[in-house]
Amino acid sequence: MKKLIFLFVSLFASGSCLAQEKVMIPDLSNVVNPEKWTVFNRKVSFDQAVYLDAAPEQGFARMKGFTFGNGTIELDIRGKDVRGASFVGIAFHGVNDNTYDCIYFRPFNFMDPDRKGHSVQYISHPGHTWYSLRENYPEEYENPVTPVPDPEKWFHARIEINHPLVKVYVGNSDLPSLEVKQLSSQKSGWIGFWTGNGSDGYFRNLKITTEEQ
Repeated sequence: MKKLIFLFVSLFASGSCLAQEKVMIPDLSNVVNPEKWTVFNRKVSFDQAVYLDAAPEQGFARMKGFTFGNGTIELDIRGKDVRGASFVGIAFHGVNDNTYDCIYFRPFNFMDPDRKGHSVQYISHPGHTWYSLRENYPEEYENPVTPVPDPEKWFHARIEINHPLVKVYVGNSDLPSLEVKQLSSQKSGWIGFWTGNGSDGYFRNLKITTEEQ
């Protein structure tokens, strides 16, 4: 038994060891506290879930005092089945209000046979908007989602980030719905709930896992 304990401690004490994981589950009721969260271009409320209201252009609520690098972001998201009015996701590696990467979903496309290929999207603002990526790299930074959620109900998303690789999983799937390389050189930054132009959205059960050597 002593040998086993020594081996375990040595693995995690060595500089070349496997990374340890640190899990954080934020208290989302604090989202209305300006000392804990910064809200940009939205009004935010909390009643069992975070709610961002709709407004022109994109907006977000981001945590203060926390920097995210590599790791996993898990959360539940709810948008709506209204075309062009439900862009909901998570922004990460943020530098300021205009510079960040983001994974977001278009629930109104989930079940549309003609537009399901535009269900999950990666963007990197300000240089790589959804429009420029679709024009210059068609079908590379957006995909259908599998399994297909009900566009009016909660769905679970897991985003794994190991710069520059990003993988997006939906539900309990072991197969990524989207796998891309980040277009930003930023390897860490703020993290926050995000909604797009004219969109509101609900968010809950945020869990952040980071890797530490």
